[in-house]
Amino acid sequence: MSTVIYPSPIFGPVHSRRLGVSLGINLLPADGKVCSFDCIYCECGFNADHRPTLPMPTREMVAQKLEEKLRQMTAEGLLPDVLTFAGNGEPTCHPHFAEIIDDTISLRNRYCPHAKVSVLSNSTMIHRQQVHDALMRVDNNILKLDTVNTIYINKVDRPNGTYNTESIIDRMKAFRGHIIIQTMFMRGEYNGESVDNTSEAYVKPWLDTVKAIGPQQVMVYTIDRETPAQGLLKATHEQLDSIRDRVIALGIPCTASY
Repeated sequence: MSTVIYPSPIFGPVHSRRLGVSLGINLLPADGKVCSFDCIYCECGFNADHRPTLPMPTREMVAQKLEEKLRQMTAEGLLPDVLTFAGNGEPTCHPHFAEIIDDTISLRNRYCPHAKVSVLSNSTMIHRQQVHDALMRVDNNILKLDTVNTIYINKVDRPNGTYNTESIIDRMKAFRGHIIIQTMFMRGEYNGESVDNTSEAYVKPWLDTVKAIGPQQVMVYTIDRETPAQGLLKATHEQLDSIRDRVIALGIPCTASY
């Protein structure tokens, strides 16, 4: 099994299927995972297999390393399209996430004012007021909602602790449209059980919820890299295109990544 563990605090730039030339910001340790989910499809592997020994980078380190990289990219004439908080787990777990967002916006404004600041989050920390307020300040507040079926979430996303689907949805609505919903669609089996969320039984309730949340955009995607769990399969182009078109029919922009 191939596992991707990202350097910290800055990595890339990389070409993102959904975001363009992306300079990554990893607020988690450089030698392992820190995540409130333990997704069976995570490119970083299972949490238990990658316990970190290093600390999270400090706020000061993130700002210093980001400024160094932006200066280098400016000198090379290659500026990023987006500064993306991602990496080895859930970025909003960092105790100084909100302050780091402010630092990043300031550096973006100085070095690459046309770049967007994006956060890829699994939504588990959006009940924290500081996290909510910080996400309101970024350009792309990209929050995961793989389904509205709690049994599926517990089986596939495997949250650490209680995951209250209704509460998550209510907190998503609280962004009042300043949210991009990101959903992984896939097929296959895990531990002898289906993990296919492409059927109407999953898609229709998800669509109804997306409409109720009213996001500025939706991103649907499928498996792109090797997964820690065996037996997982990509959603087909036809399945993703059909779901994408149904979102667009609701009047919400939507992209599909294969």
